[in-house]
Amino acid sequence: MIESMGNQYIVARPVYSKNTFGEEHKKKDRSHKTFLDHLKECFSCSSKKAKRIALSLFPVASWLPAYRIKEWLLSDIVSGISTGLVAVLQGLAFALLVSIPPGYGLYAAFFPVIVYFFLGTSKHISVGPFPVLSMMVGAVVVRIAPDTSESATEFSNSSMSNGTTLDEQRVMVAATITVLSGIIQLILGVLRTGFVVIYLSDALISGFTTAAAIHVLVSQLKFILQLTVPAHTDPFSIFKVLHSVFSQIEKTNIADLVTALIILLVVFVVKEINQRYKAKLPVPIPIELIVTVIATGVSYGFDFKNRFNAAVIGKMQKGFQSPIAPDVEVFQNTIGDSFAIAVVGFAVAFSVASVYSLKYDYPVDGNQELIAFGLSNIVCGFFRGFASSTALSRSGVQESTGGKTQIAGILSAIIVLIVIVAIGFLLEPLQKSVLSALALGNLKGMLMQFAEIGRLWRKDKYDCLIWIVTFVCAIVLGLGLGLAASVAFQLLTIVFRTQFPKCSTLANVGRSNIYKNKKDYCDMYEPEGVKIFRCPSPIYFANINFFKQKLISAIGFSPLRILHKRNKALKKIRKLQKKGLLQVTPKGFILTVDGLKDSDEELDNNQIEELDQPINTSDLPFQIDWNDDLPVNIVVPKINLHSLILDFSAVSFLDISSMRGLKKILQEFIRIQVDVYIVGTDDDFVEKLTRCQFFDDEVTDSIFFLTIHDAVLHILMKKDYGTSKFSHSQEKEMKHDFTINTNGGLRNRECQVMFINTLYPITTTKKLGSSDISSKCTTPALI
Repeated sequence: MIESMGNQYIVARPVYSKNTFGEEHKKKDRSHKTFLDHLKECFSCSSKKAKRIALSLFPVASWLPAYRIKEWLLSDIVSGISTGLVAVLQGLAFALLVSIPPGYGLYAAFFPVIVYFFLGTSKHISVGPFPVLSMMVGAVVVRIAPDTSESATEFSNSSMSNGTTLDEQRVMVAATITVLSGIIQLILGVLRTGFVVIYLSDALISGFTTAAAIHVLVSQLKFILQLTVPAHTDPFSIFKVLHSVFSQIEKTNIADLVTALIILLVVFVVKEINQRYKAKLPVPIPIELIVTVIATGVSYGFDFKNRFNAAVIGKMQKGFQSPIAPDVEVFQNTIGDSFAIAVVGFAVAFSVASVYSLKYDYPVDGNQELIAFGLSNIVCGFFRGFASSTALSRSGVQESTGGKTQIAGILSAIIVLIVIVAIGFLLEPLQKSVLSALALGNLKGMLMQFAEIGRLWRKDKYDCLIWIVTFVCAIVLGLGLGLAASVAFQLLTIVFRTQFPKCSTLANVGRSNIYKNKKDYCDMYEPEGVKIFRCPSPIYFANINFFKQKLISAIGFSPLRILHKRNKALKKIRKLQKKGLLQVTPKGFILTVDGLKDSDEELDNNQIEELDQPINTSDLPFQIDWNDDLPVNIVVPKINLHSLILDFSAVSFLDISSMRGLKKILQEFIRIQVDVYIVGTDDDFVEKLTRCQFFDDEVTDSIFFLTIHDAVLHILMKKDYGTSKFSHSQEKEMKHDFTINTNGGLRNRECQVMFINTLYPITTTKKLGSSDISSKCTTPALI
């Protein structure tokens, strides 16, 4: 029974062990579905299920009929045009990261949007090229199709290496990687494994994207400076690229450098204005479009290509090219890279989609997103595009300009389509250094993530370490190997946290039923002879020894050592008693000889197995108090512990190895007459122990209690009344209520009372027989 009294509450209930609680409160019989039941449900068919599957596979069928034309259409048109213009420029710029002609970036900005319109669940993200993903694809492209024929080891045997130019080879490799990553995403989506993204924490993604931004920055130096830099894809490649750049810095094309610096400055300033005054501006200033138009006109008017030898986009093919089949041999060489590209692309897109879904209160299905991006990349790869995700800046434009649904995405694709089939030739005079500057202008958000280091250090040092290690690995090892190493390190930190948990000794706080780390509070009470030990993590094969070491350190002695000492002492006492050399008096033992011939070493070597056995004194005509004085020359360490409580409320599971270790620990304590109690476990925990035959005559299931306070009260009742345990029926018959005195003993009260949330009530008492009984029956106490 629970009754509130202001800011306190009254609780009246018996002391519960797991067994007594189970006797009073019967559990429901629940039937759990078997694997066969799940298969039957999965393959069952009905019209309702068919409709649900169709709507889940094609989300457009659920939101398009409810489209509010009058309210949303104008906003989507404005957003679609703005996003489309940005998509054109980013497609051209990010194609340089893939090391293919810029025109192919338009295909990557067009096809994924069309597919995602029908299959995607997010209403606000803009699908298309993403700089980090483009950089990862480009690293594989230059490895498989290098620009020097003598190093083309992996590509030399490919069927497409004969009679094709380097650009065509690289386009084929990029398309093949895109198709393979799309297939991987599609398989993950069909298998309902969207949860794979949870293995990429925020700290890891932040550190990885920051490192990728550095890679993008370094890779664009050759376009900004117009230098011939050989491609490097092995570990430490970023340093080799920097060495190549600075070793020929005197060959820099000044026209390209000046143009890029001016574009960068203007873009950064205007983007800062857009950010600072976004509440006052009706739409963000389309600075990328403005500088592109101006730069194209200036380059064409002053003939930068011929007068200053500036590198320009050049001939852009009008319209679409015929689809191509991916190269199977490239599949074999890029399976690991494609998997990394698939996971990173989905992780970034799903993170952005989740932000907008929370902001605008609509669901996003991770598995369906995998299917949508998988098919988007497959279609895009067949049409010579490269891997897509979502660019943060482009999605920001679509949302901030009023985009309500993916209608804005379709309209942005129409803008890209117009450039592909009609006006693409107008961009032919545009310098590549301008595209590089635009690509770098979109990295500001990722480069600003360096500020995360300080914030993470203050909040969680493990996350900070993950960020730093991810950044260093991605910089040094490259994006592919760096991501794999980072995920491995992140999982290692989880193992490290559970392998070395922060165990603690608990004590009572504030004279109540609350127990906290006794090092953290001042007003603490620890019952005499009782230790409460808490483990805040699962216990498994890797940390069972650490758990044992921490437990021994907390209680101050090794139970196995005490057991060995007592068994050796018992053996000596038996020998003396058989020889008649030991006399027992009311005052203790009397030894009639000076010592024994057997040494400790002889006992350890000859009867080592016997030392681990339970202490058996049934054959002796007297009982031995191990904390009292023993015969001369027989020394056994004295312990003041009679009860140990293990708080397992945070222990979610045990494996078989740790189960054996835990049972051995419990047996060691029980054999030296220390009662052990385990509290806070759920029913599944105990059921697993039962299935694994954990319990026997020595370690029984009666050691489990619901709470720490239940176990403490049970120990104090057992200590004061000399009974091992009370059954639930006995507790009802006794009709005794108990509270705890400040000396740790129990106070019996013959009248029925309620129990309030305080262990140490201040009351006046008078002597009644041999017990202290409260003078008022309404005195609050707590069981």
